[in-house]
Amino acid sequence: MTAGPVRVLVVDDQRLIREGIASLLGIQPGMEVVGTAADGREALAQAVTLTPDVVLMDVRMPGPDGVETLVELRRRAPDCRVVMLTTFDDEEYVVRALRAGASGYLLKDLPPAELADAVRLARAGLTPLDPAATARLAAALDRPAAEAPATGPLTAREADVLRLVAAGATNREIASRLRLSEGTVKNHISRILTRLSLRDRTQAALYARDQGLL
Repeated sequence: MTAGPVRVLVVDDQRLIREGIASLLGIQPGMEVVGTAADGREALAQAVTLTPDVVLMDVRMPGPDGVETLVELRRRAPDCRVVMLTTFDDEEYVVRALRAGASGYLLKDLPPAELADAVRLARAGLTPLDPAATARLAAALDRPAAEAPATGPLTAREADVLRLVAAGATNREIASRLRLSEGTVKNHISRILTRLSLRDRTQAALYARDQGLL
């Protein structure tokens, strides 16, 4: 993991909530709240200026909402991780945020120490998900896709690997199922993510669901 405190920007349109999250997170070990923002436009300006490691952002805000802001942040500050922190665990919000490139989806009732742990995970490149958000994502993946299966630019073997990734299989399990080495599986996953312009396994699972590969 990267050395030094995690630099965090807190974005929420409600002042009391915004300042409360910033205060509680700021006293956690290894956390440094570098700024706060009241809406998406301010968040974009702050992120470019302050270069935080992680942005904690509400989903529903006036003006550009959290997901719209996330899309623009991915373009303007690609090294910044964005974790949605909200009271809404609706399936639409969860899937929309993760598809747009969110590095996590958490609810605001999370204890401060657990929130700090999730922020550390996000900076390390992992995807912290609230249990309720995980259930919504699982429901979306379980629902049959409306369109016929399509593999797009993937080879048949890459499509096989992607199906197993979407099913939650580990690299070792995929290697065993397909009679490949773990190194070969890692290479396949890396090529899949690159070819499809996906960030991680979560986005790969959503892609597989959308393409009817499950």
